[in-house]
Amino acid sequence: MRISGDGTATGGPYPLGSSADPTASPTDNQHPRAAAQPAVETVGYRGPTACAAAGITYRQLDYWARTGLVEPSVRPAYGSGTQRLYSFRDVVVLKIVKRFLDTGVALQNIRAAVQHLRARGFQDLERMTLMSDGATVYECTSPDEVVSLLQGGQGIFGIAVGVVWRDVETALSQLHGERVDTGETLVGNNPGDELARRRNRAV
Repeated sequence: MRISGDGTATGGPYPLGSSADPTASPTDNQHPRAAAQPAVETVGYRGPTACAAAGITYRQLDYWARTGLVEPSVRPAYGSGTQRLYSFRDVVVLKIVKRFLDTGVALQNIRAAVQHLRARGFQDLERMTLMSDGATVYECTSPDEVVSLLQGGQGIFGIAVGVVWRDVETALSQLHGERVDTGETLVGNNPGDELARRRNRAV
């Protein structure tokens, strides 16, 4: 699946979730599983936690939210005093954006890729490999598609989203979350804190 800079997806060896016709409606282009309702989020993560897990600055987070690149899907900021609340998948996408930026992929192309993933309902993220030659972002869901791109000869950078998924999972398990229904703070299991507690008990 090739995701061009104008946000349209063009043909590929295994075009999941899109049509070669750029005039097709978003529902026509959705992956079959994207029609299902997204799972109701029970835990959200505030901005500083999302930044820590994704490895970005709060300025980046704020700018991406205000420009619609990656918006918090659990709770947006309604004004002063309200806190954005990001879902786990939001944080995965934040980390993907950061990795693409670090390799020099243009923000316009990253934005097109995120829009494409959003149109699919962010389905099957953990099984996906996103690749880029710097000018175009490609979605690969099979080893054959990855090999096909690598055989093209151009320099390709790839992100195995499953690896990012596990990295974010590990990071968030050590940070604080928030129950969406009650607002209760969920304290993460930080190994550093546990080590400090053991040292204190030994004294």
